[in-house]
Amino acid sequence: MPYKYHDLTLKTVAELREIAKDVEHEAVKGYTQLNKEHLLKALCVALKIDVKEHHEVVGIDKAAVKLQIRELKKQRDALIGKDKSAELRRIKRKIHRLKREIRKALEA
Repeated sequence: MPYKYHDLTLKTVAELREIAKDVEHEAVKGYTQLNKEHLLKALCVALKIDVKEHHEVVGIDKAAVKLQIRELKKQRDALIGKDKSAELRRIKRKIHRLKREIRKALEA
């Protein structure tokens, strides 16, 4: 069964030791003596699991949304210092909403 880093962090030390028992790798040697933190790192090395958690955006085109944000930031920078506070506020709110849209589309 392929494991993900997040799945392993939710397991107890006993469950991690059960997994390590079946793994033939130098990193998990002496797994019975390791605490959870060290055992987790050793298992990640042995199973070639990336320690950093990566999230994928699902349901939207992230590149297109980021392009919109960049364009709005250019407009915002052009308006800063001019007497157009209502337009500036509208652009800032739009940037905020687009960033929230990306965050909501993240899949853990």
